[in-house]
Amino acid sequence: MTAGGRWQIEVTRVTPAGGTTVQDHVALAEIELCGELIIAASAAVEDRLSLDRIDEVLLGH
Repeated sequence: MTAGGRWQIEVTRVTPAGGTTVQDHVALAEIELCGELIIAASAAVEDRLSLDRIDEVLLGH
């Protein structure tokens, strides 16, 4: 227990014992796309990205 009376558990493994899974690769791809949208939104002059601009970012145009 910690000083606050809560249990503390050390995380030693974050992937399945057999290695990465297909879901891991899909999740990483989704995170990368979200990052691209965040970058595009931060560089945009307008308050929101248009649907056309979102398509451009996600399709890599």
